[in-house]
Amino acid sequence: MIEPSGSNNFPILYSLQNCPYAMRARIALLLSEQTIIIRAISLKNKPLAMLEASPKGTVPVLILADGTVIEESIDIMHWALRQNDPNNLLSQAQPDTHQAIIALIQRGDDQFKHPLEQYRAAKRYHRDTELKWRQQCEVFIQELEQRLTDNGFFIGNSVSLADYAFIPFMRQFGRVDRKWFATAPYPKVKAWLSTQLQSHLYARMMKKHELWSQETQSCLL
Repeated sequence: MIEPSGSNNFPILYSLQNCPYAMRARIALLLSEQTIIIRAISLKNKPLAMLEASPKGTVPVLILADGTVIEESIDIMHWALRQNDPNNLLSQAQPDTHQAIIALIQRGDDQFKHPLEQYRAAKRYHRDTELKWRQQCEVFIQELEQRLTDNGFFIGNSVSLADYAFIPFMRQFGRVDRKWFATAPYPKVKAWLSTQLQSHLYARMMKKHELWSQETQSCLL
């Protein structure tokens, strides 16, 4: 969808199609049902407007209408759902559940993402550490498998932000060694991931947008 005229008051998201952090931000913004301008970029030709707002030069970058810049995917997720959370994904009225959601996402970020990066690199460059890093990833995946077995969701008996926050990274994990993953002893995690990747939300989140420049119109997420 092309950005309508008079849209200067909408937040602007600079995004990269397959970056898991940008994917995570897009998921939360879609779940919050807000009007967001998306500017698809290439890391080989980063827009000056993005670099002026966020000199670090990585995505996602969300610029709010008042000029506030949010640069971390987890912060964008929280901001989005604090503005509008129609599915109660943050459980803000239930402090214990809310804290459990935040804690699980943080633990995943701390314990899963680094081994995942190393596992992907080991597979790509044919290193002999592939098994070591995959097994480290599996420690967290085993926890998710047990949570899905016990409750059907990652937190309690209803869907939460945690169920969406890991989609981009679990997608990466499953693609490192597809043959192994197909027979891996995690039926609940595999079924969950398959459902997510076939969902309408995922299709919307992965919709391709024309690369943005000063000469092109932005699009709505």
